[in-house]
This record gives sequence, C-alpha cells and structure tokens, in this order.
Amino acid sequence: MKVVLFCGGYGLRMRSGASDDVPKPMAMVGPRPLIWHVMRYYAYYGHTEFILCLGYGAHHIKDFFLNYEETTSNDFVLRDGKTELLSTDIASWTITFVQTGIESPIGERLRRVRHHLDGDEMFLANYADVLTDAPLPRMIDRFAERDAGASMLVVPPQSSFHCVDLGEDGLVGGITAVSELPLWENGGYFVLRQEVFDHIPENGDLVADGCAQLAKRGRLVAYQHRGFWKPTDTVKERAALDDAYARGDRPWALWERDGAPAVAAGAAHGFGAGA
Repeated sequence: MKVVLFCGGYGLRMRSGASDDVPKPMAMVGPRPLIWHVMRYYAYYGHTEFILCLGYGAHHIKDFFLNYEETTSNDFVLRDGKTELLSTDIASWTITFVQTGIESPIGERLRRVRHHLDGDEMFLANYADVLTDAPLPRMIDRFAERDAGASMLVVPPQSSFHCVDLGEDGLVGGITAVSELPLWENGGYFVLRQEVFDHIPENGDLVADGCAQLAKRGRLVAYQHRGFWKPTDTVKERAALDDAYARGDRPWALWERDGAPAVAAGAAHGFGAGA
C-alpha cells in the first residue's frame, strides 16, 4: 500500500530560533531524522512506496534523500577503498516528492497528491512526526474488513495535567489525571479509502473536515492503542526520544528486533506492498 506522509508544516514549537528553517520531520532522533524512523516503521511491514507532501523547508528533506548515506545506519566492509554494504535502508523504497504548498492544510496537501495514488482503493497516511509500536497489520486488516471510509489510530491522552472536579461551593470533589479519563486522542496513523476525498473541500483538513464528516455518517472507525506512542510537538519531546535512542530504549524501532522481517498487512485482501 502507498504511504502518504505530511511533512510540509512549519513545526514552530520545534524550532530553536529564527534562523532554524528545518521542518519538524527532519528533527534528529539518533543518527536519522524523524521522517526516516516513520518510514522504516512502514517499510518493516512491507510498505515501501512513499508520497511526501512537501512544503516548508522542502529542500532539507530532498537533500537528505538525494545525498543519503547508507553507511550511517548499516554495517559495511571497506575493501581497496570501496564500500561494500552488508545491508541497506532505502534501496528498495520508491519515494515521490511533491510540493503541496507552504500554507496548505493537511487535507489540501492530501488532495494535491491524489493523482499519485493511482486510484488505489486503500492507502496509508501519517503526520511524519509521531513514533509508535502499534501493530500496523492488525490495523489494516480490521479496517479492510469494515465498511468504512477511514480509520485512525487513537491513544490515551498524553497530558500530565490533572482535572479538578469542583462543587458549587468551590470545594474540590476529586482530582483525576487526564491520562486516566475515558478519553482518546488522534494518534496520527491513518488507513484511508478514496471515499475520504469526497469530504475534504478545497483547503480543507483531513481530520476536522474529512474524518469529521465520515464520523457523522458512521463511516469512521478507530484502532485503540495503549502501547508505545510518542509525539514530537516540542523540543523537549524530541530530546526525550533522542535520549531514549541513545540508551537503546527504542520500542518504535521494530526493524531492530530479532527474527524475520514482518509480512506486509492486507495481502489477503489484495492490498500488498506497492499495490
């Protein structure tokens, strides 16, 4: 299945100064940027055809892949001055780079790459700035079995704040951590059908317009995930992931685990990798 990645936003909360024009998906976690970790997640499951919706700082993303150094994250042999790779990261990937506008909302970015989907009934989409160990094959299979136009990963609230229950007399009746409330938030991993385009107007949003309209029609489903899921909306969150990577605490890096590579999901439904 094709994977659409939204990587054209400003990422203002991730920037370290006015001169920093690096888009958020290019923030580093270990020796590679966020977008690479997200793409490796999909590639682990056999989905290696990517469509990048570019915008702000697009040249950083283009330069990274055009000048990609396989030796940074792969073993190799240096013999007679020539490099012999023992493994590769992106050699089998197909990456389409599309400028979708500097100010475009995510829904509009998706509209502008629709023709690159070749009419595929189902495809994947992602914000390119969130890491998870969610079971993608299960997400796809459950969605493929449902009569719905879209599916989104949902996770418990990540806030560390507490909600306070106040009585009319101003006395506190209880205090509850936001993470313990019966609430779920958008996790940023989508499985979509072409139907979603029917509900995204020009300059519209994927969630506020497309998913909201599908929800009203009973055609939006959710995959609940209580495992590892970490956003990178701030410098602090990115730094925490970078520190975890340095410690070897990388639950999102499924490709580093022992055993054979995972099999792409959806094969039984005719939606194999690159379909």
